[in-house]
Amino acid sequence: MTKYFGTYGIRGKLDMFTPEFALRMSSAFGEHIKGGKVLLGRDARLSGEMLEHAVIAGLLSSGCKVTNLGMVPLPTLEFEIKKLSAAGGVMITASHNPPEWNGLKFVDKNGIGVSREEGEGIERIFESGKCRKAEWNNLKKVEDYPTALEEHMDALRKTIERRHILKESPRVVLDCGNGVASLIAPKLFKEFGCRVTTLNAQLDGSFPGRNSEPTPQNLQELMKAVVALKADMGIAWDGDADRVIFIDEKGGYIYGDKSFALSVDIALRQRKGPVVTTVATSNAVVDVANERGGSIEYVKVGGPYLSRRAKELNAVIAGEEAGGVIWPEVHLGKDGFITSLRILERMCKDGRPFSSLIAEIPSYYNSKTKLECPADRKQAVLKKFRERVRGEGRINCMDGVRIDFDDSWVILRASGTENLMRIFAEARSQKKADELLRKYKRMVEQLI
Repeated sequence: MTKYFGTYGIRGKLDMFTPEFALRMSSAFGEHIKGGKVLLGRDARLSGEMLEHAVIAGLLSSGCKVTNLGMVPLPTLEFEIKKLSAAGGVMITASHNPPEWNGLKFVDKNGIGVSREEGEGIERIFESGKCRKAEWNNLKKVEDYPTALEEHMDALRKTIERRHILKESPRVVLDCGNGVASLIAPKLFKEFGCRVTTLNAQLDGSFPGRNSEPTPQNLQELMKAVVALKADMGIAWDGDADRVIFIDEKGGYIYGDKSFALSVDIALRQRKGPVVTTVATSNAVVDVANERGGSIEYVKVGGPYLSRRAKELNAVIAGEEAGGVIWPEVHLGKDGFITSLRILERMCKDGRPFSSLIAEIPSYYNSKTKLECPADRKQAVLKKFRERVRGEGRINCMDGVRIDFDDSWVILRASGTENLMRIFAEARSQKKADELLRKYKRMVEQLI
């Protein structure tokens, strides 16, 4: 059981996530990959520059050569790993967490995030303190690499048929959340002929415009702006821009499972094959995949699990319900820019309103909640829950406990990054989903 690693990397507030901690953990990562070229990037958080120096020191001390990309989205770093034949990468980010948090996401030589299980080896090195130390005359220099953003954008340009978007010239509202999406999205969408209005496109690590997670509550201004401007679509990214959420032309919030299902439809029209998704993803994705001749492969929740299985299966696409989608032909990380451009391209190609495209996705209704739970109680709660629900439906314990019924399901998972238990329920009606959630929420509260 790891002490620090979650589903993808490590996150914490500065009382835990000190420069000393970042230095030692980065040194342990350098030892874990046995040196070599390591790419470094960071998001816009206020503590990022401080931690950047610590991470560089840790990597250099373990004999690594550091190529510093500077402030970039996570997908940019993951894309550059393969392009630059790096041994690994480190992204300083806390993703969608509040501004007082920061973190480290470690990436392997394939551009795949280091999972919780792989992180155990890094933690053992960290705890032992037995990292090799580079000799003074063998310390590598830090190389700045200022062209990463442009190279990533160039790869995006090549994967989209620009003519459809240029012809329609859609009006889009882009909410960059004061994060690193600001470095790519406004420029790229204007290049593609969109009439662009931006919200929160100024880099500011205190996230003054909205909280970093693109939830319905946090995107109220975007929803209003889309309606007021009579825009065709609203698009919002999280703090490191690997996840993306859409707003339709009516101001409606489109949950990530629906945009992923639409992405699956787009991808499977081009090539048939496996679709990788998590045990917490909507059956709408399954329905679309089956209709388009794809096959579903389930994995644990978390980007690294999606990426690794996508590589193993040569998957057509991979993704999750939270708005993260992997397009393996570009790179093996979740990329909110490819997803948004592919969906925009599809809308313009069809010449229909965005809400019309979404309406074709099979309708399921979700209900979600989270309950505080001490870290040392999570596994006991899951075990007791599994015993309590035995016989109620088809049980899947790949990641937490999922119970499948004929036309609905519910899952209980332990958060990989916070002291929380998460409960998702899905059904063919909102009433049924809410009923399922209430029933199992009461059960979990008793167990906690």
